[in-house]
Amino acid sequence: MAFNYRLIFRVTAMVILLLAVAMVPAMFVSLLYGERDTALAFLGAILPTAVVSLPFVIYLKPLKPTIHIRDGFLIVSLSWIIGSLFGALPFLISGAIPGFADAFFESASGFTTTGASILSDVEVLPRGILFWRSFTHWLGGMGILIFAIALFPSLKLGSFLIAKAEAPGPSLDKLTPKLSDSAKLLYYVYTGMTIAEVLLLMLGGLDLFDAMIHTFGTVATGGFSSYNASIAHFDSLYVEMVVVVFMILAGTNFNLYFLLLRRNMKGFLADREWRTYMGVIVASFVSITFLLNHFKIDASIGESMRLSIFQTVTILTTTGFATADFSFWPTTCLVILLVLMFIGGCSGSTSGAMKSIRFLVLFKLIKRGIKKRLHPNAVVPIKLAGKNVASDRVSNIASFIFTYLLLFVLGALVVSLEGTDLVTAISASAACLGNIGPGFGEVGPMVNYGFLSAPTKLFLSMMMIAGRLELFTILLLFTRTFWNPDR
Repeated sequence: MAFNYRLIFRVTAMVILLLAVAMVPAMFVSLLYGERDTALAFLGAILPTAVVSLPFVIYLKPLKPTIHIRDGFLIVSLSWIIGSLFGALPFLISGAIPGFADAFFESASGFTTTGASILSDVEVLPRGILFWRSFTHWLGGMGILIFAIALFPSLKLGSFLIAKAEAPGPSLDKLTPKLSDSAKLLYYVYTGMTIAEVLLLMLGGLDLFDAMIHTFGTVATGGFSSYNASIAHFDSLYVEMVVVVFMILAGTNFNLYFLLLRRNMKGFLADREWRTYMGVIVASFVSITFLLNHFKIDASIGESMRLSIFQTVTILTTTGFATADFSFWPTTCLVILLVLMFIGGCSGSTSGAMKSIRFLVLFKLIKRGIKKRLHPNAVVPIKLAGKNVASDRVSNIASFIFTYLLLFVLGALVVSLEGTDLVTAISASAACLGNIGPGFGEVGPMVNYGFLSAPTKLFLSMMMIAGRLELFTILLLFTRTFWNPDR
């Protein structure tokens, strides 16, 4: 069956037009702070973005309104890649990031909520650019197309296929009969969390601008900051704990919040993935606290706890904020953090990496494998919450994990071609594929990715997009079957 190209181009154009509209608040921020040249740069980015997309939206009426599964995958892939290209325009036109590879890397890192940066000094950037840089986190956190589905009623046909191709995690639940209504409900929760954190951070002494910048980075689990030292700049236990709480909330499956709205606390607490997620946080926090207190002579137990809880949560939720340069922590701590880079938060959250539910199924697969060795003829189903997990879903999870590890190795090989050390190569690959941001060594939390060559930056940018779209949405583009299903 042929692609519905008219519909694909029209929906993609809608998303690009949405980005043009999203640049307007950043332009007003520039005007508010007297940054006339930056405001003109945003205008110079808005106009071509709108001019390119608007004719497709107005005049390209699809002959067939139906979106098939291949159309959905292509729409999502094009929207994220082209969206990252147009999102880079403010950086390029303003001169804040003059190189194409650097600007695309920063834009892709923003939309995918990775938080990796090529900038060595963000504090010299205009306020409007800082706002746009972090606002891309907020736009990409719940999904650019999920946002579009909530806004554009014309996307209702086939919107579930689009959302499924973009959704973070192995499943997507409809909260209402119409996916557009579900998307709106998700954004109500998302916006509510955003407003709540902004207010709480302002109570901690942050001005409105800084509160918004760091809230965008928190609720989207992105990690861009307006300061070189990230959250450590504030040196405030209150601010750190507010951010920790909201990182944990952002790493939770958003569908679970509707159980709370229905006053079903028992159902919320009974969710196996969420319990696994919280268990990993507690176990990692206790372990790293002990290791820091044991190996760092100058660290009190209170300081160790403060450092441990923040870094544990920021890495597991793939946010990427930092309150310390953990690259210099004991090796055992780094091993724990590296493992957290692969686990990630819950499915249906804004976090990246593999997601906790996949690791839960993986351990059940290992357990079944051990039992089958002892009892070869036994039928041992994989169960979650007392229900059998379908064999095709188990197979999909296993293939995802295997593919994820293959891409991780490929990424490490590419980065190592730059002459980096092993720790830098491994952590850079894990951090970009898992949408985490900072790694260890030369890409640690207090340094950046700016030293890499342009081809490596472009490769890592595509790694970020692939990781955000659950790998296969992008990988399908490189298969012959996708373009010619009859073969």
